[in-house]
Amino acid sequence: MEPIISKEIAGKLLAIPGEVRGVALLNHQDFVIKEVGKEGLQKLAKALSELGCPVVYGDIHPFKFYPLGMEAIELLMMKQLFNFDDKKVEETGVFGSKFSVLMRPFLKFFISIKMMASQAPRIWSKYYTVGDLVVKGLDESNGEVMLIVENFNLHPVHCVQLKGFFSNIVKMVVGKPVSCEETKCVHRGDHRHEFSLKW
Repeated sequence: MEPIISKEIAGKLLAIPGEVRGVALLNHQDFVIKEVGKEGLQKLAKALSELGCPVVYGDIHPFKFYPLGMEAIELLMMKQLFNFDDKKVEETGVFGSKFSVLMRPFLKFFISIKMMASQAPRIWSKYYTVGDLVVKGLDESNGEVMLIVENFNLHPVHCVQLKGFFSNIVKMVVGKPVSCEETKCVHRGDHRHEFSLKW
């Protein structure tokens, strides 16, 4: 069976401009420990090292910036090593939204969806040095909102993770189950990502 991630794919991902905060990599670390234990994390670190992308999880600082491509590389390696399907990758996004230290300063805005929407672009810029998050079509009475991510082209696996992250953030604010569908995607030929969320 062809590997999901190779040195060639990893090299292309690392060449993508932009950076991500270490907290994203630490969320992956904690998720792997939760799902497959510390032995699984050691297995992941070894595989990443063999791929030419060594990660020393004990040395990652949550607020430092790391190559953007590492976020996708980790997710792809997790799929390869642990047979994570898209549902499990989406769970990494849910997990990150709950436990990210970057979210703590924004918890005061979780009292209303309008307040949260006003802070969404700031939250994005705390995580990434590239891309823009725009909130459109917020309709509280019908329970829907559109999140648009522009100028951001990482990997389809990251789109799956974002679905989990976005849906759980909205769920925490509205207090109801939330569905999320990526209706436009740069990896399907569109000019931007669009996520339709409904509750």
